[in-house]
Amino acid sequence: MNFHVMTLFPDMVRAGLSESIIGRAAEKGLLSVEAYNIRDFAFNKHNKVDDYTYGGGAGMLMQAEPVYRCYEDILRRIAVRRNKEDVSGVRVVYMTPQGKLFDQDIASEFAKEEDLILLCGHYEGIDERVLEEIVTDSVSVGDYVLTGGEIPAMAVVDAVSRLVPGVLHNGDSSETESFSDGLLEYPQYSRPEVWHDRKVPSVLLSGDHAAVDRWRHEQALLRTKERRPDLYEAYCLKHD
Repeated sequence: MNFHVMTLFPDMVRAGLSESIIGRAAEKGLLSVEAYNIRDFAFNKHNKVDDYTYGGGAGMLMQAEPVYRCYEDILRRIAVRRNKEDVSGVRVVYMTPQGKLFDQDIASEFAKEEDLILLCGHYEGIDERVLEEIVTDSVSVGDYVLTGGEIPAMAVVDAVSRLVPGVLHNGDSSETESFSDGLLEYPQYSRPEVWHDRKVPSVLLSGDHAAVDRWRHEQALLRTKERRPDLYEAYCLKHD
């Protein structure tokens, strides 16, 4: 799996994705994360990539041409690695609060791709014309506005990477986490058996794996009903 992040702040992306599970997976060659500085593709001596918006309004807008040049460069690199001339089917994900809300299903869909390009906006956004030209998916990480698309892009890379085979040590981890089956994850416990007078549920100490599975499923249902009634309702409809 190869991630290509188009950004004005590549060091921010590299620093955020070079540690922990993602960093170790990259070192093993299970995935790669490349950050491309859109300023490197500016067509002026000051590497300026923004300008005033037509029609007036506050703030500056990222121009179309530097973004498009960066996109073309990424496609050329992908073509060389794949040894193919036509790589026009590569998905380009634009991080925007106007996009579809990112969830586990979308993460699973993205994890099937060999290459994924993520476009990070800044200022007041990006010229609509280049978005129409190159973007295949518009994705939001929530109904709020951030200063740029870098943090959302890193969240997407992290979520998708966990679904790439071999990235997680325990192959069952991604299958039992929250949202994997439409429910929130059940509560979990570790040593000691008693902490601050709070005991580990006795069923988890019983050695009865079937009973443990039933308890975990019941707890997942209860937790989802309490904290995310929307997910609980959808799960009940799906499972009658």
